[in-house]
Amino acid sequence: MNSIFRPDVSSAPCMLGENNPDIVEQDAAPESAALLHGLSRVFGIRLAGHENDPDARFLADLARLFHLRRVDPETALEKHDKPWANVYLIQYGILRLFREAPSGKVSVHHFFSEGDMVWPVFGRTRTVRNTLCLTTVTPMTTWVADFSAFRSAIQSHGEGLWPQFALALTEEIAELTSMREFRKHTMPARDRYRLLLEEYPELVKRVPDNQLASWLGVVPATFSRLKTGAART
Repeated sequence: MNSIFRPDVSSAPCMLGENNPDIVEQDAAPESAALLHGLSRVFGIRLAGHENDPDARFLADLARLFHLRRVDPETALEKHDKPWANVYLIQYGILRLFREAPSGKVSVHHFFSEGDMVWPVFGRTRTVRNTLCLTTVTPMTTWVADFSAFRSAIQSHGEGLWPQFALALTEEIAELTSMREFRKHTMPARDRYRLLLEEYPELVKRVPDNQLASWLGVVPATFSRLKTGAART
């Protein structure tokens, strides 16, 4: 098929280099807009565009607590034996939540990605008895706030607001953890790997195999065999 190039029907990106007057240039949204939209999604609040709206004031109060941080892969954000101090709202990247035994053996409990809010759900994690670690998997762009200030700001906007917010994420993590443990004890590794591909296709593309193996509850060699077998089918 012959193609004919016609400058008059070129798409806008093709004309950018020409400084074409038909192109309307718009300023990029400030980074704070991404933070507000992320918070609105986490709290299930629809931004109406009115600054004096109670929900808008609530989000604005929370947003003032956060600062933007860019982090390299494999950077420890929270460590065991230290109180978990911060709240993280992920703009880009993946975090892994895990425990590490004195022998060095790692048990991965969960991965968090874009749009997720990560905070010390369990009371013990906010003390020196904390056994959880939080580390970046990929390059990370995240909004960070002090947990105590974050919780106090939510509590100041309503007596029942914090329990309502905290319960939702606690239930989600508990459900995912219990389901994964149930599958480890009742399903063969091949079936668990198949579900991993179906339920978390983006993680499979972006997370190293050894970390996925730990999450799945198999050794790396077994994970490699599962991956090769799935590719052949």
